[in-house]
Amino acid sequence: MTENQAAMMTSGAFSRRSRLSSKALRIYDELELLMPAEVDPTNGYRYYAEHQLGPARLIGLLRTLGMPLAVIAEVINLEPQEAVTAIEDYWEAMECAHEKKRALVGYLQHMITGKESAMYEVETREVGEQRVATIERRVLAGELPAFIDEAMNTLHSVLSSSGATTGIPFVVYHGEVNLDSDGPVEVCVPYSGQVEVREPLRLRIEPSHREAFTRIVKKQVNFPEILDAYASVEGWLSDSGQSTSGSPREVYFTDWAAAGPDDPACDIAFPFE
Repeated sequence: MTENQAAMMTSGAFSRRSRLSSKALRIYDELELLMPAEVDPTNGYRYYAEHQLGPARLIGLLRTLGMPLAVIAEVINLEPQEAVTAIEDYWEAMECAHEKKRALVGYLQHMITGKESAMYEVETREVGEQRVATIERRVLAGELPAFIDEAMNTLHSVLSSSGATTGIPFVVYHGEVNLDSDGPVEVCVPYSGQVEVREPLRLRIEPSHREAFTRIVKKQVNFPEILDAYASVEGWLSDSGQSTSGSPREVYFTDWAAAGPDDPACDIAFPFE
């Protein structure tokens, strides 16, 4: 053991004082999240310095909070006030996710027991053929809002720069989107005029069709409240003996940013034969 190593802690001693397991220390070392101050080149023994106890305990507490290692790696490199803000932002996001899960528990209880859930008035309409610019991607539930925002912004930017006139945008769900299923999801903006095709944008024709739809306000677009709207349209189609002819979609007919929580903002629609 060198004189420098004698002034440090072995990984075992550091594990006891930091209250982090040896396994955790190895993982943090591999991820370069908390690396030993020195590693003996002859035997591979790891040594830690006294000043590393603070960061180690901070990492442990953040993990207890449920924070992913990738986020922790960012937080521990921030200035103190920035780190405090980042932790507050993370926890607010976790509380929001918890509230959504609590709402989902209520929805599941109603579904399993067969209790009446909120029902929406369903109407039908004819939709003419449209030329649409689209971006399609496979995304899981956690990635969905960011993808829709990104795709909408990209489509409107490209269409605007081409001098095209845009119509009412909609999002088509070609498959289930949850924690395990990734769609795909297609964001569509109708347009008229000449448009230059650029990756990842593509152009296609949306055929004319009839669709059953129900209108919801902005606050009802949130999960799981939106499930009742989908169930209402699907129930109407089933009770009417109708068969769907295309994937369900959400039609965003208003200025989303300007709409208030109780303003009509979205149609849940199913094309049918």
